[in-house]
Amino acid sequence: MFRSFLTVGGWTMLSRILGLVRDQLLAAFMGAGALQDAYLVAFRLPNMFRRLFGEGAFNAAFVPLFSSILAKEGESEARFFARRALGLMLVWLTALCVLGEVFMPQILPVIAPGFLREGQQYALAVSLSRITFPYLVLICAAALVAGVLNGLHKFSMAAAAYLAFNVVGIIAILFVSPYMPNVAYAAAWGVTASGVVQLGLLLWSCHKAGFGLMPLVPKFTPRMHLLLKRMVPGLIGSGVGQINLTIDTIIATLLPSGSVSLMYFADRINQLPLGVLGAAAGTTLLPVLTRHLAAGEHEAARAAQNRSIDYVLLLTLPAVAGLLVLAGPIMIVLFGHGSFTEQDALLSARALCAYALGLPAFVMVKVLSPAFFARGDTRTPVYVGIGILVLNLVLNLLLMKPLVYVGPPLASSLAACLNVACLAFLLSRRNALELEAQTKRRLLLTCVASGVMGGGLWALTAVITFPHGLFLRGLWLGAMVLAGAMLYAVLLHLFGLTDFASLVARVRRKLRK
Repeated sequence: MFRSFLTVGGWTMLSRILGLVRDQLLAAFMGAGALQDAYLVAFRLPNMFRRLFGEGAFNAAFVPLFSSILAKEGESEARFFARRALGLMLVWLTALCVLGEVFMPQILPVIAPGFLREGQQYALAVSLSRITFPYLVLICAAALVAGVLNGLHKFSMAAAAYLAFNVVGIIAILFVSPYMPNVAYAAAWGVTASGVVQLGLLLWSCHKAGFGLMPLVPKFTPRMHLLLKRMVPGLIGSGVGQINLTIDTIIATLLPSGSVSLMYFADRINQLPLGVLGAAAGTTLLPVLTRHLAAGEHEAARAAQNRSIDYVLLLTLPAVAGLLVLAGPIMIVLFGHGSFTEQDALLSARALCAYALGLPAFVMVKVLSPAFFARGDTRTPVYVGIGILVLNLVLNLLLMKPLVYVGPPLASSLAACLNVACLAFLLSRRNALELEAQTKRRLLLTCVASGVMGGGLWALTAVITFPHGLFLRGLWLGAMVLAGAMLYAVLLHLFGLTDFASLVARVRRKLRK
C-alpha cells in the first residue's frame, strides 16, 4: 500500500506543481478583482459537481462494488458492471449539463449572489460558466474510469491523467488568449478541453489493460439500484468539503470585490499538501480496505487504516507549521507579480493561515471516509455531513463581518475539525478504528517534532529578514523551506520515527532495479 501511496502522491504532486504554474499565470494576467472572481465562480460550479458526482459520491459507491465484484466474480462481470455504470453516468450528467446550459442565468445568482450588484460581472460569469459546464460530464466519466484503474491496482495512469488539466490550461492561457476577448475566456475553454484530453487518456489506458469500457445503455438492474442507493446519501457524506468551499464562495461574492480571488489563491497553496496526501491516502486506502473486509480480514483493515493515519500526519503536521510561519513570503514569491500586487499577496496570506489551521482535519476526512465506504455505509457520513454543512454556514455568517474574507476559510477549518471528530468517534464505536499504542506514540512525537520545527523556523525568519527583489526572495524562501525540512528530518531521526539508513537502502535497491 505504501508503494501505491507514493505512486499516487508523486503524480499528484507533479500535477499540483503544474497547477501552481497555471495559477501563477491566472494571478499575473487577471490579478485579484472582478474578472478573476467571475472566472473562478464559473470554474467552481463544474468543479463542485466533479467532486460530488465524480470523485465523491459516485466513486465512493462505485469502487467498493467494483472491487468486490472483481474479487468474487472475475474481470468479465466487473467490466460489464463498469460499462453499465458508465452508461448511467453519461446519460444522467449529459441531461444535467443541458439543463445547466439553459438555466445558467437563473443558477448563477444562487452561487454568486453578490454578482447581481454589478451587471457586467454577472453577464461575464454566465458566459464563462456556460463554457466550463460541459467539463463536469467529461471529468466525472474520467473519475469513473480512473476508479476502474484503481480497482485493478493500476494507479499510475489514473493519477497521471490529471496532469492534462493543468497542461492544457497553461497552453490555453499563454497561446489562446490573444484570440479571445480576454484571458478569462481562454482559461474557461482550457478547462473544458482538458476534460476531453483526460477522459481520452484514461479510456486508452483501460483499453491497453485489456479492460475496454464502451458504455452500455443504462438499465436499472439490482446492482445499479444498489449503486444508486449507496450514491445518493454519499453526495453529502463525501462532498462536505466541496460543499463547504462552495458556501465559502457564495459568502465571498457578498464581500468586497476581489475576495473570491484572495481566498482562491490561498486555498491553492493549502491544496498542495491536501491534494497530494489526501488524494493519495483516500485513493489507495479504499480498494485496500474493501479487499481486506471482503476477505474477512478485519485486523488487516484496521492496520491499514492506522498506517494511513500515520503516513499522512507525519507529512501534514510539519506542512501546517511551515505554512503558518511562511504564509506571507510564500504568497509574495509565488503570486505577487503582474496584476496581483504584493499587497494582494499579503492579504491572501491571512486566508492561507486560516485554511492551514484545518489542513490536518481536511486530510483526515479523506482517510476516515473510506472506512465507511468500504463497509458499504454511505448513510452515516450523511448525518454527519448535514450537521457540518449547517455549522459551516452558521460560522460563515458569524465571521464574515468581523473577519471579511478570512472568515469563510476559518469557518471551513473549524467545521472540518468537528467533521473528523465525529467520524473518528463513530468508527471507534463500531470497532472500525482503533489506534495502537505505537501509533499513538508516533502521532504525539510527530506533533512535538512539527511544533519544534515551526518554532525554529520562526526564530530563523526573525534573524534573517525577508529581502527585496524576486530572485533574492526566491532564494530566501527556498533556504527556509530546506532548513525546516532538514530540522524536521533530524527530529524524526532523534525521536526514532524514521530510520533514514534503511530508507536510503530501500531507495538504492529500487534505483538498481
